[in-house]
Amino acid sequence: MNAQITEEELAALMKKAAGITVAPELLREQPGTPFESLGLDSLGLLGIVGELENRHGTPMPPDAERCKTPQAFLDLVNSALMAGA
Repeated sequence: MNAQITEEELAALMKKAAGITVAPELLREQPGTPFESLGLDSLGLLGIVGELENRHGTPMPPDAERCKTPQAFLDLVNSALMAGA
């Protein structure tokens, strides 16, 4: 299993966990866009964190649910996954 979460996977998780449709290209091209501007609230982000924990069988960093942007989230989660790999 790939230990890195991509923009495509994050976009799919946003759709599945929070019902928010965002193009992966937007996440890639504008990684500093606040989740709030994309329509994702803290509850939706918590759902994404829970889904990742289930998929990877490991807890995500406690700060993951408080990330404000896709870039911050991907950096934090991917570094945690790489450390645990």
